[in-house]
Amino acid sequence: MKRSWWRTGLGIGVVASAVGCGAGQGASDSPVCPTTSPMTVAYPASAASAAAAATPPTVEEAREFVRVLDSDLRRLWMQRDRSSWVNQNFITDDTDQLASNAEEASMEYLSRKIREARRFEGLQLPPEIARQIALLKLASAAPAPDNAAERAELATVLTQMGSLYGKGKYCPDRLKGSKAPCLSLHELDDIMAKSRKADELLDAWSGWHGIATPIKPLFQRYVTLSNKGANEIGYGDLGQQWKSGYDMPPAQFEAEVERLWQAVKPLYDELHCYVRARLRKHYGAEKVPEKGPIPAHLLGNMWAQEWANIYDLVAPFPKEPSFDVGKKLAGRKVGAKEMVQKGESFFTSLGLEPLPKTFWERSLLRKPQDRDVVCHASAWDIGSTNDVRIKMCIKPTEEDLITVHHELGHVFYYTQYYKLPILFQSGANDGFHEGIGDTIALSVTPKYLKSLGLIDAEPDNDKARINLLMKQALEKVAFLPFGLLIDKWRWDVFAGKTSPERYNAAWWELRTRYQGVSAPGARGDGAFDPGAKYHIPANTPYMRYFLARILQFQFHRALCKAAGQQGPLDTCSIHGSKAAGEKLRAMLAMGATRPWPEALTAISGETAMDPSALVEYFAPLQAWLRDQNKGQTCGW
Repeated sequence: MKRSWWRTGLGIGVVASAVGCGAGQGASDSPVCPTTSPMTVAYPASAASAAAAATPPTVEEAREFVRVLDSDLRRLWMQRDRSSWVNQNFITDDTDQLASNAEEASMEYLSRKIREARRFEGLQLPPEIARQIALLKLASAAPAPDNAAERAELATVLTQMGSLYGKGKYCPDRLKGSKAPCLSLHELDDIMAKSRKADELLDAWSGWHGIATPIKPLFQRYVTLSNKGANEIGYGDLGQQWKSGYDMPPAQFEAEVERLWQAVKPLYDELHCYVRARLRKHYGAEKVPEKGPIPAHLLGNMWAQEWANIYDLVAPFPKEPSFDVGKKLAGRKVGAKEMVQKGESFFTSLGLEPLPKTFWERSLLRKPQDRDVVCHASAWDIGSTNDVRIKMCIKPTEEDLITVHHELGHVFYYTQYYKLPILFQSGANDGFHEGIGDTIALSVTPKYLKSLGLIDAEPDNDKARINLLMKQALEKVAFLPFGLLIDKWRWDVFAGKTSPERYNAAWWELRTRYQGVSAPGARGDGAFDPGAKYHIPANTPYMRYFLARILQFQFHRALCKAAGQQGPLDTCSIHGSKAAGEKLRAMLAMGATRPWPEALTAISGETAMDPSALVEYFAPLQAWLRDQNKGQTCGW
């Protein structure tokens, strides 16, 4: 997935989550030295604070604690966010150090305040105070150890991992004296999307995955240090902290995730079976097995997480007219800014306010030619002051048009809750934040695209409809097991169930088990293929993306109902519906003030995540796939 929600620079921001008032809880993808540099110890313990700790706490003390916390975090996170923004856009040793310093200051403050907040445990507090104190424990995706040297080391390790990824390049045959230019991920992505030569795809895939090898020792140290930090604030390991953010115990959350997956797995299995047969027809049985997993490099994406780029190889009815938005965008020379403006206009059609002027002045929309940047698409909320931005190397493609809508979903979420206390400035849970932009993208229907002049005609028969659903499924459905397994892998790593020696082997075991995807060939002992995926070195929890794939269809169904739309879900667009916009705004404005089931009720009237909307959306395609797969040996 070429998208991420960045609450703050390194992903060490407020976890987009909700907690029951007074109880702990827990993506994609958050602190302050008030007057001096980020490294200054500006909050020394005092005799007064020691004396306070020896007396029974009061509600007024808790209220004052939260007030000061809010003020301090605003200053700290402003410093940290700006440092991280500069680092991501100008990757140098100096900006690495600045980002590390700001991150370390945040870590130190959070660790100290979490310890101080224990004073209020057991005290009957007003709900809004209790909730902010509960959210404090979840405010970092990598809690730092109390030890100052280890805290500084963790901040440095996180910055170094991100920079190694951002600077990563594949230099073909450089050891053989080749003068071929080194290739960035941006360029390798193009090869993976467009090439239909298995050897060329393998070279690009292997080249990029090779950049992750130096990340492995840093990742090992990150696991040790962040686990220690999580232990010190009361969690068994970092995975336990991440899983504590969903208004239920971690074990219950794991069961809930499995429930959602089992509901959509039959649809994925049918899609996998069909795609494997089509790829075998194109590449031959020697490249694609009849019964086994699909080699990862043949699915049109560096991580085989979304398969939309191989649509031409698997199109159900290839003779039907093409709805290639990319050709129109390129042919009309639609620039990056215009693509973002098209996305903004959808949100404003729902009654939301236009983006602030600073968004257009401060966002990065094109890949600079003179420096290294992290091109991974991301949305930013600098300092929680409505200084919203996106950072994205936009290309005139259909994929990037959809990604623009996704990132703007984060941005418009920020604009609706930025006046709340800072610990409430987050999604109801992290799947909500990731799901909003994709919910809007589901309304980017052929009818809407025709209104923009990006396609010539709407589909007018069942074959064209199946083609469109296939394009959607190659992105939405194909992604489901990938969205699930990344954090399953990390949970086992954090828990010590997967040792460093088995990092790579365990990665491919999970990818085979859930995705039915295999490595293109034998991977050496030194390989660290998880590190070739941005969210691993960026320390961004990933279960949010799986949840978003479920929630966006649930949101879409609810908003279509609010808009008064009739007919199948896949033909509904809420563009221009102020009624749907009001439902959406009501939920966005809540931020993390209430547990996520209440936010879900505000938009849908439902209290549980429900995969039936996704299944309903793709029902015509699933029926068609079942028919096509008759006689095939499905599974792997």
